[in-house]
Amino acid sequence: MEKKSLEFFKKLITIISPSGSEEEAVNLWKEEVKEFAQKVETDIHGNGIAVLNEGKTPKVMLAAHIDEIGYMVKYIDREGYISFSTVGGVDPQLIPGHRVRIKTRKGELPGVIGKKAIHLLEEEERKKIPKVEDLWVDIGVKDEEEAKTKVEIGDVIVVDTAFDSLNSDKIVGRGFDDKAGVFVITEVLKRLSDELLNASLYTVATVQEEIGLRGAKTSAYGISPDIGLAVDATFATDHPQINKKRDGDIKIGFGPVIAKGPNINSKVFELLLTVAKEEKIPYQIEAISRGTGTDANVIQLTRFGVATGLVSIPLRYMHTPVEVISLEDLENTVKLLKAFILRVDKI
Repeated sequence: MEKKSLEFFKKLITIISPSGSEEEAVNLWKEEVKEFAQKVETDIHGNGIAVLNEGKTPKVMLAAHIDEIGYMVKYIDREGYISFSTVGGVDPQLIPGHRVRIKTRKGELPGVIGKKAIHLLEEEERKKIPKVEDLWVDIGVKDEEEAKTKVEIGDVIVVDTAFDSLNSDKIVGRGFDDKAGVFVITEVLKRLSDELLNASLYTVATVQEEIGLRGAKTSAYGISPDIGLAVDATFATDHPQINKKRDGDIKIGFGPVIAKGPNINSKVFELLLTVAKEEKIPYQIEAISRGTGTDANVIQLTRFGVATGLVSIPLRYMHTPVEVISLEDLENTVKLLKAFILRVDKI
């Protein structure tokens, strides 16, 4: 992977962008792709859209969501401690005891999510998962008045974790769901920018996926694609405490994951499979017997219907501060999608 591309990915991961606060991340993405796309814009909902070969058919949409889970400032008490609500699917067991960063009008502000020391917990308290409303952020101020000079109600918060390497080609960080997908569609756009395409390509960094697939719904309606591919993260099941009979067998480092099920157009699925085999790209298959819970779900149902596919990056520990993915999987996902778009004609 090129050093410049990896640096972009690191910058993207560091930006605070819970659902509804994606503007800074979208602007970084637009700056990255403007050199390669023929048109780059932001729609009224905030989705970033970059276009290649506009006006050709079929019209292909590649969508990856740029929002992440996080928290939002809800209330500030007299002592200056901050109560918060969650943005997206946050596991309450993982909230206490983390450093956080708050996105304010004046810039980023550090804080910590406090918790009563284990020595002070009653026997019953030790057995309970804390409720969000019983937790707080400490920003080190003396009182409410000082806190309100720094923080406003509605400011968003993320856990303060670094992007780091983890043995060979594995990397760890927060927000890989789905900034890894955004990285993939960015690389696909770059590598196709000098190719002769039959199709027109719309790459979309969608917003507000974590609170209901909202950005994909509006952007797909506006683009009205013939073919739509969501690029997301999926659950790697290659770690302890997983029921593979229920959750399937998905491994990090074994290639992109191609979804199959009622959310997926059979011709799109077969072409993805054919491309992977002919190009000798390792791949895995995930059976999803319902709506996928990804942007693919709403893209499929846009207007009169869209021929939809879902290609995912295997990810361990989703929606935690220590998500783990493989750089090799990222590269192979890029190769698969590039080859698919070069071969797509009509579905």
